Amino acid sequence: MRLQRLWASVRCAVLGVVHLRALPGAPRHSLSVPQIVEKACEEAAVYMEAGIDGLIVENMHDIPYSPRVGPEVTAIMAAICVAVRQSYPSLPLGVQMLSAANQQAMAVALATDADFIRAEGFVFSQISDEGFLDACASDLLRYRKQIGAENIQIFADIKKKHSSHALTADVSIAETGRAAEFFLADGVIVTGIATGQETDPAQLKEVKEALKIPVLVGSGVSYENMEQYMAADGFIIGSHFKKAGYWANELDTERIKKFMSKIHQLRK
Repeated sequence: MRLQRLWASVRCAVLGVVHLRALPGAPRHSLSVPQIVEKACEEAAVYMEAGIDGLIVENMHDIPYSPRVGPEVTAIMAAICVAVRQSYPSLPLGVQMLSAANQQAMAVALATDADFIRAEGFVFSQISDEGFLDACASDLLRYRKQIGAENIQIFADIKKKHSSHALTADVSIAETGRAAEFFLADGVIVTGIATGQETDPAQLKEVKEALKIPVLVGSGVSYENMEQYMAADGFIIGSHFKKAGYWANELDTERIKKFMSKIHQLRK
């Protein structure tokens, strides 16, 4: 219901990304689990103060990402999402687990009363920087049904960033989006070629015109260029809300407030 109310009442919903500090087992892990949870809640509070429309919790600092996510990552992501949800019970909340740990993200979302997951590799196969990424829609939707999590929506990346799409070069982004819609995705995400890189507005237009489900922009939206993406149903923003616009830096409260002030004007 939180997402349904969001889509019904907000034009271009803004979803801020909580980039978790490196979790246990990751090469850059250094903080204790309570410290990671505390940092995540601090970031969520900054977003809330700035008037954000929703949040996504993501293990962004777990580089290099592994296609085999350990049970400790799932457990700690659940603990973090519980803490965020308890603080903000009415806020739309999503989960992304890198790399493409979509079933684990679904389990975390179910356990923590989250509303959606961001899924990589939903349809078609591709070569990503983590290796070969195969399509997962069949297994993921059957898993969602099996665990009784059908209220949790799936926002699927199409033509995923940080990937080669030579295998599907003859399939347009609109056709990819239609395949995701046909395979029961609740929404799709278009991005630039890498984290923080601008999404092609022409691709957004192409996908938006082809689909009936929500279309989100997942990278490169900024204060300076947001006007060209206002046809989207939502923005997922991480890098631009950080100091100097770099994903690994601390959140910049003034950047977020400035962005939200401008989008409130554009929504009118």
